[in-house]
Amino acid sequence: MFAPPPEVEAEVFCRVPDTLRNSTKITSWMKIRRGGKTEHSFLEGPCFDRQGNLYLVDLACGRLFCVSPTGDFETVAEYDGEPNGLALDKDGTILIADHQRGLLRFFPETGKIEAELERPLLESFKGLNDLTFSADGTLYFTDQGESGLTDPSGRVYRRTPDGRLSTVLPSGPSPNGIALSPDGGLLYVAMTRANAIWRAPIEHDGTVSRVGNFIQLSGGLAGPDGLAVDRDGNIVVCHNGMGCVWLFSRLGEPLLRIRTPCGLQVTNAAYGDADLRTLFITESASGTILTVRMDVPGLPLFPKAAAD
Repeated sequence: MFAPPPEVEAEVFCRVPDTLRNSTKITSWMKIRRGGKTEHSFLEGPCFDRQGNLYLVDLACGRLFCVSPTGDFETVAEYDGEPNGLALDKDGTILIADHQRGLLRFFPETGKIEAELERPLLESFKGLNDLTFSADGTLYFTDQGESGLTDPSGRVYRRTPDGRLSTVLPSGPSPNGIALSPDGGLLYVAMTRANAIWRAPIEHDGTVSRVGNFIQLSGGLAGPDGLAVDRDGNIVVCHNGMGCVWLFSRLGEPLLRIRTPCGLQVTNAAYGDADLRTLFITESASGTILTVRMDVPGLPLFPKAAAD
């Protein structure tokens, strides 16, 4: 095993304000996950637009938040669903991986949400979780559902810019966070219930081969959740239930441990600010957004690169 990496503590950037913390609404997610108890929020899916605004989902209450660069929250959409992951498209709209309703599209200018892809080949998804774009506009997204070690039926899909959908990973124990290497040649998938990160080389025809267990974690109350990659190919791993975020090299060596000052449910992370060196982290138990400055900038978002 490796020596313990250096440690830093993240700082609180902002939190869901009391006026937006749910106290009465009980959704189907709360009935199943919380035994019918109300939940103030459950933050996931950080995603920046071209103006530097941070979009987040509230999985528990079916809400989308927009957080300004100064940390001010605004509810920009609320609907009957379970939003999980977000990704900015090249036209400025935002795709939503919704556990209940499939792939949706959000229009920030109007606040409208439309169905993008509800059923592949007339078969329902198990429950979408996260998504990411490649440089050419190919979309990769995870279909986690309730899969796990005893039911490794989770999937990873690939949709090309012309709309062709294919399955790149037909089975996996709880595919969750997803990210690509800087050159787009490697796909990383967090297999939450296996407490592992899988590494899948992408072939020229878009298929994957020689899929392997790249990073094996231990502990925590859940497992690895959201992923992000920087320009050197280092991988950010949000360890849900461990209260920390790991930074691994492209070879899998631990480089840094980021501890959170509040809560253990570290769900997702995204690079932001003008230089892409600030890592924004969602901690869902407390409804808090944390930040930490990183040595290496994150990868630029595909839509921003395309617009440039």
